[in-house]
Amino acid sequence: MPKKKPYCECLNTVKPVRDTLEVINGKWKLSIIISVGVGNSRFTEIQESIPGLTPKVLSKELKELEQHQLIKRIITNDYPVKISYCLEPYADTLTPIIYAMKDWGLSHKKKIFQER
Repeated sequence: MPKKKPYCECLNTVKPVRDTLEVINGKWKLSIIISVGVGNSRFTEIQESIPGLTPKVLSKELKELEQHQLIKRIITNDYPVKISYCLEPYADTLTPIIYAMKDWGLSHKKKIFQER
């Protein structure tokens, strides 16, 4: 059986990583997922939990996360109408990735600041 060429092996890793980054990339998406995950369900709660996040950007990012089936928008037909957000069960698949990124970020920061 012929051995795969190195560039094919690289592409087999790069393409799915690129697909993942397409979904969670950006300054705010992971912060929003984490915020909703810890219990912030209302628009203003989410916005206030993430410094610097504008309402316009939050609205856009929530819509994109909904399209990717990571966040669910819940409309309660009371008076006034109440809109809240929760994580879809599919968002749980990101938990190990988020914790791995957290651990790497902490160790990287420690490494960089120790070397100075």
